[in-house]
Amino acid sequence: MKKISSLILASVIGSMITFGVFYSFDVFDGKTLKIEHISSTGGNGAVLAMDKKGDLRPLDFTDIADKVMHSVVHIRSTQTGAIADQISQGQLPDPFKRFFKNGPFDDLFGPKYHFESPRVQKMPNLKMGSGSGVIINDEGYIVTNYHVIKDADDIEVTLNDNRTYKASVMGTDPSTDLALIQIKEKDLTALPMVNSDDVEVGDWVLAVGNPFNLNSTVTAGIVSAKARNINILKDRSAIESFIQTDAAINPGNSGGALVNLQGGLIGINTAISSPTGAYAGYGFAVPSNMVNKVVEDLLKYGVVQRGYLGVTIRGLDGNLAKVKDLELTEGVYIDSLMENSAAQKAGLLAGDVILKANGIDVRSAPELQEVIARYRPGDTVDLLIDRKGKEKEYEVKLKNKEGNSELIEKENTDMLVLLGVELEDLDKETSRKLDIEGGVKVKKLHAGKLKRHTGMKDGFIITKVGGERLKDKDQLIDILENTNGGVMLEGFYEDYPGVYYYAFGL
Repeated sequence: MKKISSLILASVIGSMITFGVFYSFDVFDGKTLKIEHISSTGGNGAVLAMDKKGDLRPLDFTDIADKVMHSVVHIRSTQTGAIADQISQGQLPDPFKRFFKNGPFDDLFGPKYHFESPRVQKMPNLKMGSGSGVIINDEGYIVTNYHVIKDADDIEVTLNDNRTYKASVMGTDPSTDLALIQIKEKDLTALPMVNSDDVEVGDWVLAVGNPFNLNSTVTAGIVSAKARNINILKDRSAIESFIQTDAAINPGNSGGALVNLQGGLIGINTAISSPTGAYAGYGFAVPSNMVNKVVEDLLKYGVVQRGYLGVTIRGLDGNLAKVKDLELTEGVYIDSLMENSAAQKAGLLAGDVILKANGIDVRSAPELQEVIARYRPGDTVDLLIDRKGKEKEYEVKLKNKEGNSELIEKENTDMLVLLGVELEDLDKETSRKLDIEGGVKVKKLHAGKLKRHTGMKDGFIITKVGGERLKDKDQLIDILENTNGGVMLEGFYEDYPGVYYYAFGL
């Protein structure tokens, strides 16, 4: 029988940009056996696997691959930029030129008013990316990687049957490199999530995605390791506890599925480690338990509710154990505790070694981070710690990053997502400096109506909507939610003279 060196699981990753390290991840419950000769099936060299009943069966991926392919989509993102040559002093958006230019409104508004952003003579500068996504319910919700759709002005989703849709961003979590998007379609084939804690090193897995725009590519391999931290996410509060696989990961597979041999989703393919940017045998995926928590929070709260222990930690190893004179060589060592943190209030001390969190062994810092990331502020986590050779149990009530146990207040995110904007009220000092009352500042523009249909830029201060003066962002959102038709926003930029108007439809 021919020796099978390895069955590679291809989990392909991210947008078509080479990062040097890229993103990727699933599992099988039984042991895999290699049989030298099987007279009743297919002859020599057959590979069998033991099912949950203990029966041997041929290792066949065809049914699983067919099932999973219908739940994995191809995502194309487009980002539109512009090169500015000079400052605009009265440029009108094309749809409104025939109404406003050289007409009666010229005398009404006067030459100091502007109907466009402070830019003119724009040269289009398109950036296009490609990745994958996984349908998680029949209402059109799709999970992908944040880096696949980051700053995209247009997101296009193609199903396995070649149907194509425009997608909207419903929420993002840069800390885990996850994003939730939605298409307007129902009765889709969703992929069920399974408990990623049940994944074991050596389990068979399949990776499905769209590497190099090769639609619905399926590859196979095994789980090589768990709880990997490869320091690829640049977010300050990044949480990395990847499932590692020997799947072939390439640009375009980011956001794709890593599944077990029952077709259950165990991870979202996210990254690869490679000196060339192409497959080198090391792929990484976000575990499904973390994916499930992020998705639930985005759907329910609009933001991810994250609980914190309030400690600085590092994984315990032989060297650290020797320095700290510890008998243990596994666990999570607490270097320090923040003032008034959840851990401090519960009674933990610097020098404690965390062994378990809610009954789950945590032998490294990424494992602890992954477990804690499943809980929200106000949730209680039971920690088993070692303190100078004696085990103790503590009940810790997690806090948010503000230092209390309250959930982050849910903003009305639906309208903000539709517009693709982050807003903030003007503080008193800024209002006094600009000599205005009220007003709402555009903190950041993302993919959405404002970026797609207007020339608005970050930093625009909205003073009126439809002629009505604004006090705060809640008033603005309330007006927009009760508007059906055209909207006119009036305001200005701190660094440019005059008043600007932006019109769009709802």
